[in-house]
Amino acid sequence: MKNIVRDVSLLSLVIGLSFSSCSEPADVVDKTQVINVLKQDVKILAADDMEGRETGTPGEKKAADYIVKRFQEIGVGSLGTDGYLQGYDKRIKANPHAEEESPDDTVITGYNVIGYIDNKSEYYVVVGAHYDHLGYGEAGSLHTGEKAIHNGADDNASGIANMLYIAERLLDNNIDEKHNYVFIAFSGEEKGLWGSNYFAKNATYDLSKTSFMINMDMVGRLNEERKIAINGVGTNPRFDALIDSTNTYEFAVVKSLSGVGPSDHTSFYLQDLPVLQFFTGQHEDYHKPSDDLELLNYEGMLDIGNFIYDFVLALDDKDKIEFTKTVDESTETPRFTVTLGVIPDYLYDGKGMRIDGVSEGRPAFNAGLLKGDVVSSLGGVEVVDMMSYMKQLATYKEGDKATVKVLRDEEEVEVEVEF
Repeated sequence: MKNIVRDVSLLSLVIGLSFSSCSEPADVVDKTQVINVLKQDVKILAADDMEGRETGTPGEKKAADYIVKRFQEIGVGSLGTDGYLQGYDKRIKANPHAEEESPDDTVITGYNVIGYIDNKSEYYVVVGAHYDHLGYGEAGSLHTGEKAIHNGADDNASGIANMLYIAERLLDNNIDEKHNYVFIAFSGEEKGLWGSNYFAKNATYDLSKTSFMINMDMVGRLNEERKIAINGVGTNPRFDALIDSTNTYEFAVVKSLSGVGPSDHTSFYLQDLPVLQFFTGQHEDYHKPSDDLELLNYEGMLDIGNFIYDFVLALDDKDKIEFTKTVDESTETPRFTVTLGVIPDYLYDGKGMRIDGVSEGRPAFNAGLLKGDVVSSLGGVEVVDMMSYMKQLATYKEGDKATVKVLRDEEEVEVEVEF
């Protein structure tokens, strides 16, 4: 597959002499060209020959090499331990209870890919996204059919494509008074934040000089309502108002204060650094082979990339910004022994818990629950939000039955589920 090579900045390329005879306005040509580049990056990263980019596999290393090549084409420098790469080893013990290492242990090698713009500043801004995925889906998959490649177009080729776009825009705005910019494509996120955790403890610059970190994980499926979740808003007192003032893209933003969540920003938050995570929500193709490139909203991706770029510049002071510790919502999350078999709508901000997908053969499916249903009661206990739903779900064990009330097209429907 032929690569798109950009020796000069993308913005100057697309409005340059090569388009001087085009009848369309320059900004239209520019938008079309940028979207084509986003599509190309996703197409390559989510191709079958990457074999799902599982950490420690040739497919993931091939993806890492592609990201290195893209950094080089853009003109972004390197900040790894071996050029752009930062390798790490993760030991998986054959006996998880053994204290000593064993020859039977498995050692998996992953690679973070790190780009750098040096503005001669004392402080740094990190823009990150993970590039690994589930391979053939042996672990973590929600697919119930035959073994298949999980291409992970939304999760998270979309985040990497946007990170590369933002890197090029920031390179064009290379001003000495601004922060230095670090761009990290993390490995091992799907395994448990391996790559970001390693980087946070083995940073290739003075991590304490980080002003803030932005993480993009699944930003490719912006819906018609233009809803986007931004997590970590409480980790700096200026974030909330600045998100509102830079949101000129008519996004319906659902904000969460906590700096802790199931993605790579958590590793930076735990080092007492302000963080934000951008996320367009889960969907029925999440962690399935059907998460493919043709389902992405590329215009929406571009708007998100421009939103983040605007936000970074608006907050790009010369000094380091304040860190605020937030409530760790993960410590309040109950432990489950059963599941309803639904994908919650994490962008829903109404009363109850709206279902965004139903897994075939699971309790919700067997009971006739549908995508779009809003759970208002579980086992006689009112469900007002995601947390109240999870707390009640945690009270059940396998074989239990419960009455579920949902709102469907403004009518109340009652079903019985068996876990």
